[in-house]
Order: sequence, then structure tokens, then C-alpha cells
Amino acid sequence: MILVRNLFLCFVMALVCLSCSEKQDFSQYNDLTITPTFETSIFYVKTQESIINRVSGISFFSQDFNFDAFEEEVFAERVLEGSITYELENTTSKDIQISIEFLNENGDVLDSEFFQMDAAPTALLTRVVAYGGADKSLDILRNTTQIRLSARNLGDNTSTSSLPDPAIVLSSSAKFMVRVK
Repeated sequence: MILVRNLFLCFVMALVCLSCSEKQDFSQYNDLTITPTFETSIFYVKTQESIINRVSGISFFSQDFNFDAFEEEVFAERVLEGSITYELENTTSKDIQISIEFLNENGDVLDSEFFQMDAAPTALLTRVVAYGGADKSLDILRNTTQIRLSARNLGDNTSTSSLPDPAIVLSSSAKFMVRVK
């Protein structure tokens, strides 16, 4: 029995040594391209109609937000393209105008987006702005340090929507494709 087992092991070892196998090629790593897509929220602002009615004048909201997305050079240098998606909903009785400005460290406006929306009932407004390639330059975002958001009431300060919890909601998110390797 031991002799049969030893003969079998020798036979198997001989087959393994004499078997045909290709030399493994691990150079595919050099040809590998990794480009994941990262997604994040930028801002979310909700203002009730009751607050808009209390503000005198037409500008009811203005605020600057820090924008540090491209602060790290490693990320800024590897971004290939991206997009920012804006969603605006108006359930108030007011016509509104929203402006979003991208500012550099000196406060200069690099780019801007404007939205105008009628009083409710209106559909959800969605806008996707692409950066990189043939679209807007990625340098706009690379050089942006602040985003200024302003909202204006183009209606009156007395009317109230009949919809429940009337408000203006603006949200935004970003997707960026980054070259890792």
C-alpha cells in the first residue's frame, strides 16, 4: 500500500513538472486604468413662505459657502470630468429668482447659474451642469473657494400658498470622475 501511494505521488509530481503551462504575465497592471466616480452633496437650503413674507425688500436670502472640494492638489489634478446637479422646488405663492456664483479667493466671479421659477404649482426644476471635456472648464471649479447663493422674491410679501408647508427648496449634488491610476 505504501509502495502504491509513493508511486502515485511520484507520478503526480512528474506530471506537474512536465505539464504545459504558460508563463504568467503580470504586466497588465501597467495597462490598467481606474476611474471611479465620486458623488457628494454640496448644499441644501429650504426657506418657508412665512419667512419670505417677513423679509422686507425682494432679496430674502444671501449666503456665501466655503467650497473646499478642490483644495487637495492630488484630487484637483486627477479629476477628469464632472457635473453639478441642481434641484429647485417652489411651493410658495411667489415668483422667485435664484443666483449661484462661483468665486475665487479674490472674490471674483468665475461662473454663475441663474434660475427663475413661477409661483406654485410648478414642476420640480432639475438642471445638470457638466464640467470637463467639451463642457465648462474644470478650472472654474478648481479655482472656486466660495459659492454665493442669493434668492429674490419677485412677488409680494402678503400672499400665502394654499399648499401644505409652502417653501422654496434648493439642493445640489456633484459627481466627479477621478483618475486613480
